[in-house]
Amino acid sequence: MSNGKLKVFSGSANPELAAAICEHLAIPQGDILLTTFSDGEVHCQILENVRGRDVFIVQPTCHPVNTTLMELLIMIDAFKRASAKRVTTVMPYFGYARQDRKDRPRVPISSKMVSNLLEATGADRILTMDLHAPQIQGFFDIPVDHLFASPVLVRHIQELNIPSMVIVSPDSGGVERARAIAKRLDSSLAIIDKRRSSPNVADIMHVIGEVRGRRAIIVDDMIDTAGTLTKVAKALVEEGADSVMAAAAHPVLSGNAIERIENSKIEKVIVSNSIPLNEAARKCEKIEQLSVAELLGDAIKSIHEETSVSSLFI
Repeated sequence: MSNGKLKVFSGSANPELAAAICEHLAIPQGDILLTTFSDGEVHCQILENVRGRDVFIVQPTCHPVNTTLMELLIMIDAFKRASAKRVTTVMPYFGYARQDRKDRPRVPISSKMVSNLLEATGADRILTMDLHAPQIQGFFDIPVDHLFASPVLVRHIQELNIPSMVIVSPDSGGVERARAIAKRLDSSLAIIDKRRSSPNVADIMHVIGEVRGRRAIIVDDMIDTAGTLTKVAKALVEEGADSVMAAAAHPVLSGNAIERIENSKIEKVIVSNSIPLNEAARKCEKIEQLSVAELLGDAIKSIHEETSVSSLFI
């Protein structure tokens, strides 16, 4: 490191990821005490001096979203009041990212509200990964470094040596992501024409592209209830795909997601550890989790040393 002022602290959302990041950076993890009062209020106390330090808080705002978000805000406030030189929030998963626009009358733009909260609380910089809507970066008036899990996912897929592969975007919004991965894998591309009738409910229309006799890999930013994912897999099999896999950055896996995956035609689901797997997901043999600790650690190192982070934006 260029100086001894870098400190990485973890919230309660994903302490394993924070520990892996610190191991990659060869630094001790910051000491902080997080507690909850009997009425649910979050409290934290920083247990070491951070005056003048370059502080990074690792806290994906995953389930329970409101608790992890509030915990993050309270931690930011504590570090600012403890005179940290700079506070960067490392949010591998940005909760509320799906509420990024007014798609119906009289609804909020919640991701904008969250960005306002982070700035108002005192965050100096945001480090995030695979935003559901990349334009969310524009909601901030502070620097946002937007990484992608694709280098980790692509490297793993390459090691599998899958023949006759086709990369599938589950909807039109994910075409850019799927095309970039298909290019790196020297693979063909297919797109699902999907119509969403209500939140978490999607109706598959038809497959655009050739999938017959090929091994399909569905790529997306997240897997939530797995309703869309399993319907896409069913549509691909019906169109003659030999096999179906899936790859996504964020394993939200809420509701009956694991049951749906278990009962689907999907052979394997590859995800990152931006979000820790729940108990059911850890027991699911179809799910394989890869670490993005080195990717995030390299970004933290570059931000701290004021060197370019652009080489990681792929």
